[in-house]
Amino acid sequence: MNFARSFSQWRKARRTYNELSRLSTRELDDLGIARGDIAEIARKSVRA
Repeated sequence: MNFARSFSQWRKARRTYNELSRLSTRELDDLGIARGDIAEIARKSVRA
């Protein structure tokens, strides 16, 4: 069960990372996100 949950969380973080990475710098600026912050935001998305 723990492996399944971890894998699910990893997939969610990866999906978040990929979606944010596809945004242009201007779109990220509009959201108040620096490109260098994407990985941390993706990690936090599974802890929330």
